[in-house]
Amino acid sequence: MEGVGWISWIIIGIIAGWIAEKVMDRSHGLFTNFLVGVIGAVLGGWLARTVGIEVAPGWIGSLIVATIGAIILLFLLGVFFRKR
Repeated sequence: MEGVGWISWIIIGIIAGWIAEKVMDRSHGLFTNFLVGVIGAVLGGWLARTVGIEVAPGWIGSLIVATIGAIILLFLLGVFFRKR
């Protein structure tokens, strides 16, 4: 997440995790939302670079990438760890 500080990084991670939680119809706590958001930000940033998408630095670009990455992360976790 370029262009943001550590506090912003934490806040963006929590918000992205919360948005992904709502989109994927899951129920997590604050810490899990933070983890999902931060891991999603790393995943989303990697995917954006791999595909060649240029993301604007700052809050909005970081939040969008982190949220998309978090949604993909929750989807993949649901696929691999689905309760049977």
